[in-house]
Amino acid sequence: MMNLTIRQYQTSDLAAVLDSWEVATRLAHTFMTDEFIAQERKNVAEIYIPNTDTWVAEIDGVVEGFIALIGNEVGAIFLQPNWHGKGVGKALMDKAHALHGDLEVEVFKENTIGRAFYLRYGFEFLEQKLHEPTGQQVLRLRFSA
Repeated sequence: MMNLTIRQYQTSDLAAVLDSWEVATRLAHTFMTDEFIAQERKNVAEIYIPNTDTWVAEIDGVVEGFIALIGNEVGAIFLQPNWHGKGVGKALMDKAHALHGDLEVEVFKENTIGRAFYLRYGFEFLEQKLHEPTGQQVLRLRFSA
């Protein structure tokens, strides 16, 4: 039985958050170049995290994933892959839902891991559009309480 705590991000969590972000990003987004990932990692640390309401999933005292919110928009949700499918992502999303009610998210069309998770959670398709920096299609999804 895991001891799971969802709590607000602290600056001391940054290394663990970046690690779970990068490992999960590489798994889900095989089309991203090393250069793009390196730049995004810098952006996560310097731009995204300071400007989002971020919550971490701490399991047995170790930060294994996070969700970053901009209002009711899920800017990011990433977990160490060994925790996929074990209810941790759902617990993070439940926190976002408790805070904001209806939620929206964008997911790369090629990210089958993320898409399956959002579908299971109950998100519905809104629109598809081009993500200019990668040339990939992204899907905008909505979860209505």
